[in-house]
Amino acid sequence: MPEIPAIPGTSRRGLLFGTAAVSAALLTGCTSNESKDEPAAADNRPAADEKPGKAVTIGFAGPQADHGWLNAINENAKQRAEKYEDVTLEITEGSNDTAQQIGQIETLINKKVDVLVVLPADGKALTQVGLKAMRAGIPVVNLDRIFNSPQAYRCWIGGDNYGMGLNAGRFIGERLRDKDGARVIELAGLDNLELTRQRSQGFKDALKNYPNIELVGRQAAEFTVESGQAKMAQLLQAHKSFDALWNHDDDQGVGAERAIKQAGRDDFLMVGGAGSAHAMNAIKADDSVLKATVLYPPTMAASAIDLARALGQGKGVSGMSELEIPASITLYSAVVTKDNVDDYLPTGFK
Repeated sequence: MPEIPAIPGTSRRGLLFGTAAVSAALLTGCTSNESKDEPAAADNRPAADEKPGKAVTIGFAGPQADHGWLNAINENAKQRAEKYEDVTLEITEGSNDTAQQIGQIETLINKKVDVLVVLPADGKALTQVGLKAMRAGIPVVNLDRIFNSPQAYRCWIGGDNYGMGLNAGRFIGERLRDKDGARVIELAGLDNLELTRQRSQGFKDALKNYPNIELVGRQAAEFTVESGQAKMAQLLQAHKSFDALWNHDDDQGVGAERAIKQAGRDDFLMVGGAGSAHAMNAIKADDSVLKATVLYPPTMAASAIDLARALGQGKGVSGMSELEIPASITLYSAVVTKDNVDDYLPTGFK
């Protein structure tokens, strides 16, 4: 892998429009007839002036809001739909139970919604219901956790887990590139999830470009505050000296910060993951070890509503020459630092 340029100081536009990903910013207007309403807090695009188009009913089957990021997914979808006079949102009660979510989606199919947006509790397990919707003539926007078959969705939009790890490693690598014998540790998420493995692999691959840096410790937490605190305490006990920590998730990072404070440690820098408001405010204050967070933007749910509306109206994506929306959109994992945090604060989830 070639030498990777530094991440700090990159402009917001540059971060959003990566060469390997189509950003959510590309969805600045999926159609040319946007609502006149002001954009939501997590939506920085300008409101357009044109009249609403064809009425579209969108069925939304999202996750149970038992985590800050998942709650933000649901809220972003609702808020975006409210911006459109021509969109009706049929939303199910969020569920992490596969059988229950299948039943909810089948209900939406029976209601003959125009388009479905689905963040599946389990992509593999829900593939068949995605296929059922597509066979019924209802296009599916598959959000984040991907179905097993591309025939189960018309468009997939989601985050870049490998890219999260890659950009976390790049940021840390650039901060430590001149330090001999630099030591790094990692607080991962659930190891039984593919997304965790992808984040860890991206991190390892980025560090290969910095031969002076060694990954000396790793613990897997559970994306919760409590697990973050417990696993971070173990890492601190095992490693009396290190230079940087990458934590995969800002929710579990709250617990990690507690363990760090209790241990009285401030001799390293910390990079978070996902982009919570708490993390961004800490980065802005610049009075703790937390110096950056790598985004996994919940605004993807708002973009999924844009895509669903475009599908329902037979439109393409503004800024692209093609008549149809893309089959796949991977969001870029921007690095938020004190230099650009004000740009991203409106997207931070609670």
